[in-house]
Amino acid sequence: MTGLFKQKTSSNILVLLVYGLILKFNRFLHPAGPLQQPEDHFLYNWLIAFLKPLQIAPVLYVLIAFLLLFSQALLFNRICNDQKLLPRPNYLPAMAHMLTTSLFVEWNYFSAPLLANTFLIWIFYRMTTLPNIQRPAPAIFSIGVLIGIVTLLYRPAIVFVGLILLALFIMRPFRLREWAINLLGITMPYYFLALVLYLGNKWDWNKIKPVFSIGLPAIPSSLITTVSISLLIIPFMIGGYYVQANLNKMYIHVRKSWSLLLLYLIMAMLIIMADGGSNYISWMLCAVPITAFHAAMYFYINSRRLPMIIHWILFGFAIYLNYWLN
Repeated sequence: MTGLFKQKTSSNILVLLVYGLILKFNRFLHPAGPLQQPEDHFLYNWLIAFLKPLQIAPVLYVLIAFLLLFSQALLFNRICNDQKLLPRPNYLPAMAHMLTTSLFVEWNYFSAPLLANTFLIWIFYRMTTLPNIQRPAPAIFSIGVLIGIVTLLYRPAIVFVGLILLALFIMRPFRLREWAINLLGITMPYYFLALVLYLGNKWDWNKIKPVFSIGLPAIPSSLITTVSISLLIIPFMIGGYYVQANLNKMYIHVRKSWSLLLLYLIMAMLIIMADGGSNYISWMLCAVPITAFHAAMYFYINSRRLPMIIHWILFGFAIYLNYWLN
């Protein structure tokens, strides 16, 4: 399977769709509605309040979640190929995304982190293109607006503002004007939200401020959860080793992109401690950077059998988790 996705052929899109359906089809048989947490912010709560009176069947929420995951996989795969994160174009990042998001059942349901991930993938792409843009101001402003929307979907995502500022520091020479434009973009969604609340006579400061607290992440409550976390971490460490070993062969902008992915992961891990709750839904924000390092592991390992063995271990556990335990 890894050999098939290592090739860049258009038929792999259909194969990826079938691959994802095999992994996640049991969610359609046992559907659940949208997940809600105390950490959800105004935009997500408003969206759920808007959809509830429509009495949408839970299976449709599962379908939307699957289509979002599939779209994220294809979008991130295209970004990896365009930015040459791996030496040759392939579909390994897309495969890895569908597989890693199957290691936690909660990651397959409609939720604020799922929506936030879609925006964050696009934000990452815009950040990687900053060095090559002749007129960076509009791009920097749009990045700020997008991260502002993400924070209005999920409160703890406010920590990603730090990622944006670090990205500007890494990708661009320091210019105070560009940082000011970025901060203006971040606050822009809040201006519109405040205006809507004020004109609707529903002003409440608590609806706007991204309150969160720092605490320890949820301790794995079962052996299954521990295995899921291990199957995320071990391939990530292997992929990180191979990325580090091949950094000297990469162009400068590719090295910067990998650095951004690592910073992305660090910020996502901070979110686990920023009101992450007692479940593992917030951990989904780690999925995208972990996916990239999983793909690097499948690509760089010289052995033909070892990537296949690791893949089928993850695949078999994901099938067990999604079909036999639920």
